[in-house]
Amino acid sequence: MRYPKLRELKEAIRALIKGPYTQRFPYVAHKPFDSFRGKPEFHEEDCVGCGACAQVCPARAIEMKDEGDVRTLTVNWGLCIFCGQCQANCLTGKGIVLSQEFDLAVVGSRQELSQKIEKKLLLCSCCGEAVATFEHILWVSKKLGPLTFANASLMLFYLGDLGLAQYKEGPPGSEAEFSRPDRIRVLCPRCRREAVLKS
Repeated sequence: MRYPKLRELKEAIRALIKGPYTQRFPYVAHKPFDSFRGKPEFHEEDCVGCGACAQVCPARAIEMKDEGDVRTLTVNWGLCIFCGQCQANCLTGKGIVLSQEFDLAVVGSRQELSQKIEKKLLLCSCCGEAVATFEHILWVSKKLGPLTFANASLMLFYLGDLGLAQYKEGPPGSEAEFSRPDRIRVLCPRCRREAVLKS
């Protein structure tokens, strides 16, 4: 019965000499470990707007919304469980990154607990459906290199970005009027299939 008391006394003396193990967080800034998973943040210059992060988020903290020719990606830190799936599945590896920041308390509205970025969409020249964002198409075409010329939409966009070709943008046409030249247009997969079948 005496031995546990001596052990507790030994621990108390050791704590007096070494000091407390815990940190004085509100008064002294805490530096997390390198592998710490803090809040995810979009890096707009590296994000291509592919939406992979929104697809894999288990808590649905990342929302992707297409309106007209603009894609909006919103991360809500109030719903985030900091699992790191968004960063692990990011196409570029740098579009959304988990930061070291963990203190997310706010005194204002919950709108402060979110980050929003917008990307311009490339629309199908026939039906007007979103194909992908401009940055996503450009990233894929640069990644493929010469293989870009195997896909008409990628080829047209890549050459258009270099100023060597023009792709038709504007109001959608009629898919009932597909002819052979329509295969060389920026089309969504459904319209491309129809153009190939009807030409």
